Amino acid sequence: MAQHGGGLLAQLRRPPGGRDGRTMLLAQFLDRAGTGVWAASSVLYFTFVTRLDAQQVGLLLGVAAVAGIVGSPLAGQLAERFPVRGLLIGCHLLRIGTMGLLLVCNGFAALLPVMALTCLGERGAKTLEMLFATRATGDRRSTYQALTRSAANAGYALGAGVAAIGLAVGTRDAYRALVLSNALSFAVTAALVWRTREPHGGGRVAARADAPGAPERTPAPSPWRDRGYLRFVLLDIPMSLDDSVLNVGLPLWLVNHTSAPHAFVPAFLVINTVLVVVLQLRVSARAEGPHRAAAAVTLYGAAMSAGCVVVAIGTGGGAWTAAAALLVAAMLVTAAELMRSVSSWELAVSLAPERARASYLGVAGMAQSVQKSAGPLLLTGAVMVAGPAGWLTLGAAVAGLSVVQRRFCERRLAAMAGPATGPANGTATGPAGEAVGAAPERRS
Repeated sequence: MAQHGGGLLAQLRRPPGGRDGRTMLLAQFLDRAGTGVWAASSVLYFTFVTRLDAQQVGLLLGVAAVAGIVGSPLAGQLAERFPVRGLLIGCHLLRIGTMGLLLVCNGFAALLPVMALTCLGERGAKTLEMLFATRATGDRRSTYQALTRSAANAGYALGAGVAAIGLAVGTRDAYRALVLSNALSFAVTAALVWRTREPHGGGRVAARADAPGAPERTPAPSPWRDRGYLRFVLLDIPMSLDDSVLNVGLPLWLVNHTSAPHAFVPAFLVINTVLVVVLQLRVSARAEGPHRAAAAVTLYGAAMSAGCVVVAIGTGGGAWTAAAALLVAAMLVTAAELMRSVSSWELAVSLAPERARASYLGVAGMAQSVQKSAGPLLLTGAVMVAGPAGWLTLGAAVAGLSVVQRRFCERRLAAMAGPATGPANGTATGPAGEAVGAAPERRS
């Protein structure tokens, strides 16, 4: 068994994947730093530089997020035939180009395709990073995911700090400088990825199967025909709602439904960032492996449910009582995020057949993209409209679905590990007769 001793700094010095793993962690830190700059300044950039009104800004970001949903499965399909490293560099170069176009585009019609391509490249890059790490780190992927989360959150924090300086200056040139700093982060990130090696098992899968002298192989299974895997992805959407609750639900509830000081809103992000950086590695060590990851899904549901209950019953008092309750809720939602960031990735990998893993992970990446589009609408259009009862209903629903997800994952894992394999096509069947695809290759 792999050893996982040492704290965060020790693991960062000797991460899974060796030199390439360390280089990719630095690349992701810089990528997220640039993304943090843009996330903190984008709304104000569109408002004060490109002169869009609030409705146009909301529609622009919403439609762009929908376009980003396509990025994950597209990246997964391409990764079955082309080297992951080159595709990842291409995603970063695409985002460099779109950031440059932002500086010369004005008006909603011109900005819409630019932002759509930006989100497409972003979601594609995240899927490819996930696949790169899965191939490069092997059975230590949970540890690497924890390090990625810590590096990403530290990057976001740095980016938000840089954005705060530009927003304090407040001129149009300052806003444009923030856009350029984001593009610069993508350029440096692409250069770092170029220095890595293609991870084992990557690129031109179909070509290798057809190589002269290679044994004849059945076609790789398609995730779109795997009902069991699609069910996992569908259930993974509500298992990602912590993102919208933290970034949309809690701030809007504080502002519109409590008398708590608005200055507490940034504290939600501070709490989240600090706890993820400090605790992610420890949580990941306790949730390593597919069965522990499946168990972590129910812990996610419990933490989210507890956070929703605190919001519902703890914010009806005075200003400081409401502020304290929301800070506790932010900690509980962050605890849920710590569970989700481990379980979602580990299960997406473990439930996929090994020789079609790239396309399967591309489909799995759609869950978070869909959540980013639908989650804010669910919270603002249903949960908060219903008041405290809406929060209680949300918490109960997520907790119930987490139990369903865990049981389903355990059954599928058992089916994939069992001897039941079709003699004609090597297709295992799940508990309800769903195709699991080719049974994963196993090592003794």
